[in-house]
Amino acid sequence: MSGLETFDVVVVGGGPAGATAAHELALAGRSVLLLDRNGRIKPCGGAIPPQLMREFEIPESLLCARIQSARMVSPAERRVDMPINGGYVGMVKRDEFDPWLRQRAASAGAQLRVGTLHKVTREEGGTARIHYYPGAAGRDRGTSESVRARCLIGADGANSLVAKQCLPGRHKMRYVNAYHEIVTAPVGAGGDHDPTRCDVYYQGVISPDFYGWIFPHGDSISVGVGTAIDGFSLRQATTRLREAAGLDQTTTLRREGAPIPLQPRPRWDDGRNLILAGDAAGVVAPASGEGIYYAMVSGRLAAQAADAFCATGKVRALTTARSRFMKAHGRVFFILGLLQRFWYSSDRRRERFVSMCRDPDVQRLTWEAYMNKRLVRASPVAHLRILVKDVAHLLGMVRP
Repeated sequence: MSGLETFDVVVVGGGPAGATAAHELALAGRSVLLLDRNGRIKPCGGAIPPQLMREFEIPESLLCARIQSARMVSPAERRVDMPINGGYVGMVKRDEFDPWLRQRAASAGAQLRVGTLHKVTREEGGTARIHYYPGAAGRDRGTSESVRARCLIGADGANSLVAKQCLPGRHKMRYVNAYHEIVTAPVGAGGDHDPTRCDVYYQGVISPDFYGWIFPHGDSISVGVGTAIDGFSLRQATTRLREAAGLDQTTTLRREGAPIPLQPRPRWDDGRNLILAGDAAGVVAPASGEGIYYAMVSGRLAAQAADAFCATGKVRALTTARSRFMKAHGRVFFILGLLQRFWYSSDRRRERFVSMCRDPDVQRLTWEAYMNKRLVRASPVAHLRILVKDVAHLLGMVRP
């Protein structure tokens, strides 16, 4: 036992949250192990806003596409284009983006290890012992290995085993089940595909409570659907979406599915030496399903909290990650949650929602808020106009 490898922090999960946490801790001089299953790719549209690239120093060379507009498609097949004036949204491929983040963490001094978490136990004094199956084969290899950690960060996804073992029964997460197919992009002119435009389908036949998406990735496209309704066939809906977009004859490169949480957990720490980040903490934006930016922010905040805990031994340091996150983004999550629950509840409301997206004020403020990751406060007149129009739509005074 005395020879057991010990780290200041062990991070379980090497997605954007975990890789960011490991990178930040390594830069702070902490000994950190990043344990990742390797090869697991989450279904994701891959959109990253300019604010993410600025905050986390992401090079443009990682972008596979630059999106200049979004097209909203209503239940009645109305199409509303929302151009991004003077900017763009970057697109990344997760099978390239995530490994780059992990390698950056390694370059900063973090140890990378491929393995699958088995369990977390506590030693005398409360130190965490992390048991894992080494290698890409995971538990198929049989014998587990273990390391010690003064602090543990669980960034192992919506079905976080760290959370299940260390925070059991604390909170029932709200999920949207997501599924997408990566398909080859059409070659040459013709058809309706635009490599600089994201298409979002607000149609009950595609998703009864969320949306379907078509996001360009350069030489490939992510075509996907999300829903929280059990029994709804995501594969059939994706097939229907590909047909509607003229992508039914393209080659399918891979298929991926996973639950996506749409509500931050009320608590991210266990009151001892554990903290959650990313999907494990529930930081995916409602309505939009955007997760990469918020995952990386939570990873950075978790790293700062873990560093403070290691420096002081004070458990209260672990609570700062969630409180700081919610102070910065809680209002946005609350508003987006209301938007999703109301506007996505029926095709009648979805029709009006898409109609509202034609409004120049809605478009400008939506893009400003998304691109810069903050609510826009500088346009009170525009906000008032949107409020009046929103009420008019709610009362049925405006034709969709």
